[in-house]
Amino acid sequence: MRVAIITESFPPDVNGVAHCVLRVAELLAAQGHHPLVIAPQPPKAKRDEKACYPFPVVRVPAVPLPGYPGFRLGLPGGKVRAELIRHRTELVHLASPVVLGAHGAAVARRLGLPVVAVYQTDLPSYARAYRLGRASQAFAWRWLRGIHNSAARTLAPSTVTATGLLSHHIENVWLWGRGVDTRRFHPAKRSQEIRARLAPGGELIAGYVGRLANEKRVDLLAGITALEGIRLVIVGAGPAEAALRHQMPGAVFLDERRGEELAAIYASLDVFVHSGPYETFGQTLQEAAASGLPVVAPAAGGPLDLVADGVTGYLVPPSDPRAVTAAVAGLAADPATRAAFGAAGRRKVLGRTWPALTEELTGHYAAVLGSQGGTRVRKPAKVTL
Repeated sequence: MRVAIITESFPPDVNGVAHCVLRVAELLAAQGHHPLVIAPQPPKAKRDEKACYPFPVVRVPAVPLPGYPGFRLGLPGGKVRAELIRHRTELVHLASPVVLGAHGAAVARRLGLPVVAVYQTDLPSYARAYRLGRASQAFAWRWLRGIHNSAARTLAPSTVTATGLLSHHIENVWLWGRGVDTRRFHPAKRSQEIRARLAPGGELIAGYVGRLANEKRVDLLAGITALEGIRLVIVGAGPAEAALRHQMPGAVFLDERRGEELAAIYASLDVFVHSGPYETFGQTLQEAAASGLPVVAPAAGGPLDLVADGVTGYLVPPSDPRAVTAAVAGLAADPATRAAFGAAGRRKVLGRTWPALTEELTGHYAAVLGSQGGTRVRKPAKVTL
């Protein structure tokens, strides 16, 4: 199949959308398909002119998102249409469509190309997190309905997200999760050297990995820094970093980490803690589980599908800092439970490899191009990933 993936984000960006698009495109190419990626141009400071991918990547002009300069919005233009024609695209995949994706949907419609749209960024909840008002939330839903209802299928990453889309009149919603590299993220990569550097006093290490932005609610982790014998480690970067460093002077901030270095950091933690109540999925929870870690996460959104409460970790009330702190303290005091949760979490994700999830995705492509397949979500949604 000749598939054009139009994405709002792509490496060198570090986020779930960029990572997902990269892995899917790599595997599509490896399976003999012909993917094309159309993505925003990164800022000059982050461009890697030597980056080489096993598929073509076309960059379009982009501008920084106001208030979040690290994220760039791809701009509509004639380049998208020209590249789809040159590529001889058969199907368009919209990855977390907002601005560039909306333009891609319109171009695909004019060219008569079928579209699969992947919902990954909860824009209405972000509007609420940034206190932009109900009018902004309503506008976000109208905008998203216009994009997703023009697609043959919308793929939602979790049951809660799918149900929310249906409740806001987005049609043709199907479930498609995310893969995790269980070879890269592995308990065997635990490093005593890293542990000694992060917690020289031999403290238990609780860690967060992700963007440092308001909607991630990393501030909810502040109470962990007051727990005796526990060191909080935060891996990531973003516009909220300065405020978080000021609020949590006892935490260790590591900035962004990637690849094998990130995998070793995960495996060197004792507890993984996730704070964001607006996650449509929660890829870092899968990476932590693959690394053999017990997890603490809010009982909202994607984590409800990913965390088996009392089996692989603890689900706590969303936006409740005391509950987060108490859950981490409980795990810190119970090494047997930590070990049991970590082992159960790894077992749970062993079947969620990227090759398996990409095969599932190509099934959705094939369905849109003519046959049928996949798990459609209907009201009430009673399906699991």
